[in-house]
Amino acid sequence: ALVASIGNAHDFKNGRQLAAWLGLTPSQYSSGGKSKLGRITKAGDSYLRTLLVQGARSVLIGAGKRTDSFSRWVCMLVERRGYWRAVVAIAAKNARLCWASLHYGDDFRLYSVN
Repeated sequence: ALVASIGNAHDFKNGRQLAAWLGLTPSQYSSGGKSKLGRITKAGDSYLRTLLVQGARSVLIGAGKRTDSFSRWVCMLVERRGYWRAVVAIAAKNARLCWASLHYGDDFRLYSVN
């Protein structure tokens, strides 16, 4: 579904632009020189955003059973920020990983190969 919507991801300068296009970044309110971050914007393709959020929820379920560095980061994120903020953060991170994989033409690897 992602490839059908964005192709090879060359329309986006970086992964954050893809995450923003999908509505997975916070809205920003500014007044009087002060800036405040709000809820996610929910812009872009709602179907892709839903798929990424469901995938992030699946990552959260599996993270408690694993001991790799990514799973530890996920568990600490849930403790620090709460369940739903962690879900959105993981969905945005997955969108950025998808952008990098499509943009550079590499296969995804969770662990670096030495």
